[in-house]
Amino acid sequence: MELGIRLHLAGLSLSNTISELEKFGVERSRKAVHDWVQKAGLQPANTASPDHVAVDETVIRINGLCFWLYAAVDPETNEFLHLKLFTTTTTILTEQFLQELREKHDVEDAVFLVDHAKHLAAALRREGLRFQTVRHGNRNAVERVFREIKRRTTSFSNIFSHVKPETAETWLQAFAVWWNSVN
Repeated sequence: MELGIRLHLAGLSLSNTISELEKFGVERSRKAVHDWVQKAGLQPANTASPDHVAVDETVIRINGLCFWLYAAVDPETNEFLHLKLFTTTTTILTEQFLQELREKHDVEDAVFLVDHAKHLAAALRREGLRFQTVRHGNRNAVERVFREIKRRTTSFSNIFSHVKPETAETWLQAFAVWWNSVN
């Protein structure tokens, strides 16, 4: 099971993952591998204390609908600190994301790196967190992981077709654990 999860999160499609497992005498369906990833309950670790945190959001399509993927990344390590899917983007949801991030990590003294999105600045101000508006530099860490997520979610025949948003979020969290383990 662990090998199947790792192979899939590392970039193999479900079909290619089961082909690789068959080499070891393990015969499972695509659904079985998919279910392994879902049931693993993988989430990024809860112990970071970064100096800077790059925060941004991007649109992810699920069954043709737009969802907003919020992510916080440590620009020094390129590791995910936290990610969450929302149906829209608002200051209140951004505050919720930041509160969850604060529960998981010691980010009270961190400087948050954000783009010019007004709701990010407003939420950080309301939460009493320091931030800088930057377009390049360390904030690019979050853009790099978004590029990889988008590459992965479009490469398997639109991976987020025929799934619930919760299933997509579980896959994204598992992907974040894999990403952190190789960076």
